[in-house]
Amino acid sequence: MTNRKIAALIAALLATAAFSVHAKLPPPPPLDEKGKAAAEEKKKKDAEAAEKAKAAQAGAEDKAVKNFQDNMKKAKKPIPKPTPIATAPAAAPAAPAKGSAPAAPPAKAPEKAPPKKA
Repeated sequence: MTNRKIAALIAALLATAAFSVHAKLPPPPPLDEKGKAAAEEKKKKDAEAAEKAKAAQAGAEDKAVKNFQDNMKKAKKPIPKPTPIATAPAAAPAAPAKGSAPAAPPAKAPEKAPPKKA
């Protein structure tokens, strides 16, 4: 067989395999009481693990900051003030109900005065 035929055969096999992977699987069966209880227990364990990880992360950050500040003091350099971290803005308010009055249009920005000629 020539290289072209081999390449075409491999491409056809890969295409067939790719299409067979996209076969739709049936949905999982609904959980029974025992399954629901196990899911709740797992959810609680995951939340506890997340809290422990968050506390460990905060402790490591505090330790790193203290180490940095101590090194700066030893080097007799000024310790920079921490930069505040901006938090994510609050979520946008929900859309008004159909029967409510429309929102007021945004206020226009004041126009710039024309430059004065001297």
